[in-house]
Amino acid sequence: MATLIFDIETVGEDFDALDETTQDALTRWLRKEHAGDDTGYAAALEDLKQGLGFSPLTGEVVAIGMLEGEQDRGAVYYQAPGQKHEDIERDSIIFKQMTEKEMLAHFWEVAAHCDEFVTFNGRGFDVPFLVLRSAIHGIRPSKDLLANRYLGSQRYDAKHVDLQDQLSFYGASWRQGSRSLHMYCRAFGIESPKSGGVTGDDVATLFREKRFLDIAIYNVGDIRATKALYEKWRDFIRA
Repeated sequence: MATLIFDIETVGEDFDALDETTQDALTRWLRKEHAGDDTGYAAALEDLKQGLGFSPLTGEVVAIGMLEGEQDRGAVYYQAPGQKHEDIERDSIIFKQMTEKEMLAHFWEVAAHCDEFVTFNGRGFDVPFLVLRSAIHGIRPSKDLLANRYLGSQRYDAKHVDLQDQLSFYGASWRQGSRSLHMYCRAFGIESPKSGGVTGDDVATLFREKRFLDIAIYNVGDIRATKALYEKWRDFIRA
């Protein structure tokens, strides 16, 4: 069984550059909720602007990291607009600059040769984002990674192990704030990808600063931590 561990990084569009109709659609509920409260509206609007990267309708994929489950080798595809980066390899990870469309096409090409996929919250975020961004670019996914939430009912050639689902027992055992990759890594003694001082919230800032390779390197921390957590689940929890 070929196993692929993957994770994505995304950034949102510039709110101020959006057309008036789109801005209105995004802020209509904020204006109603904070009518007469200018301070509350300003804070909510700022949160909305910072969160545009969480939707495939107002955001895009800027990095896709992948690791082979059987080996400690992988690749990170990443955007670097306006720059020309040569392919490099560090610690068995190949870094390749691509456009978003190229990244998505290559990801699904790799996925076609795998039958088990491992993510952390991939069912709730990564895969829906990838599928919609792929459709926008006219790319059809090679595997259905959203067919069924429960492992026992999934297709044998497209098993999707979402570790957030598995480690919370499909939500049966969790508390608010306790389901993050960092918290599980902390509990299992795995180096957290946040230990280097960068979090997912910093990706948009790094992108604006044109620190594209830094985003790709941060993504490596995510996929390595996800792989280590998967091995804990596989060896000690999986039935």
